[in-house]
Amino acid sequence: MWPWEHLAFGYLLYSVYSHLGTGRSPRSDAVVVLGIATQLPDLVDKPLAWSLAVLPSGHSLAHSLLSALPLSALALVLAHRAGRSDVGVAFAIGYLSHLAGDVIYPIAVGKDPFLGFLLWPLARVPSDRSSMGFLAQFQKYFGEYLTYLDDPAVTGYLALELGLLLTVFVLWLFDGMPGVPRKLAVTRR
Repeated sequence: MWPWEHLAFGYLLYSVYSHLGTGRSPRSDAVVVLGIATQLPDLVDKPLAWSLAVLPSGHSLAHSLLSALPLSALALVLAHRAGRSDVGVAFAIGYLSHLAGDVIYPIAVGKDPFLGFLLWPLARVPSDRSSMGFLAQFQKYFGEYLTYLDDPAVTGYLALELGLLLTVFVLWLFDGMPGVPRKLAVTRR
């Protein structure tokens, strides 16, 4: 998944949780934590694999449940102790939704899912370590993505992605634009 897809997927899950679990829209500070958590696995793994060649893959250490579950549990405990359980839940949903998204994405684009990264280092992951550096590797993948979007066979995927983004944008507006400073946000009465 791309960063905007991870963010949209995580926000959708967290907003639904907030409405069903608390009867309220998500709070801004929790949404900021959610946004960071939806990107965290890539912010850790991609530079360490693509720029520093420390990890074998951009889907390894921070994408592993062996890292994600303890970090999520720690966030939940610390947030609960601080009286802000919503922030811990936002972190856990954001982080874990990233992993779920990386499992779902290949299926959505018609490829076989790969689950091995969820148990790294116990399971092997295909290497995408690069000497090209982070920006060059990103450009390579983004170029492939743009070429992929030009393929008429991906119309269903594009409809799914645009539907997700539009749905989440409308939901975010309905929620009062959490994460945007109050002076900029549209207030509901």
